[in-house]
Amino acid sequence: MFKITFTQGGIMEISSAAFENNSLIPSKYTCEGQERNPPLEFKDVPEDTKSLVLIVDDPDAPMKTWIHWTIWNIDAKTTQILQNSCPKGAVEGITSFGRTGYGGPCPPSGTHRYFFKLFALDKMLDLSPNSHARDIESTIEGHIIRKAELIGLYKKKYG
Repeated sequence: MFKITFTQGGIMEISSAAFENNSLIPSKYTCEGQERNPPLEFKDVPEDTKSLVLIVDDPDAPMKTWIHWTIWNIDAKTTQILQNSCPKGAVEGITSFGRTGYGGPCPPSGTHRYFFKLFALDKMLDLSPNSHARDIESTIEGHIIRKAELIGLYKKKYG
């Protein structure tokens, strides 16, 4: 993982109207549903933010952390990401599914945790759309002003 050093400031928040922190993600946002990204809301983004980054991952996946979604260069004034959308001008990277865009929770067994991590940065990122989470993480190191997390849980009903 990478080291995060925060500058002074308040608490930034990420939340969803679809589920509360540490609660179940509705199946419509998973492989058992429509597999669309849930709606997300951002609050108290620091004024000196130049861009936002969102990384959604599952650290409970077998073998390695599974990346479900990466988006960077989100406009700092963005207060929400609507269901099944990507903010205008933002860039989506390659996930562990081998493609861009959101890939919903689909754990092979048991209940997994899905971390929606929002980073406020002091710069825009110059990365290819073929970039992976590890590329984003190494690029944002030393440029993070604030970080916020929302954790959703999911266990497959079938399979």
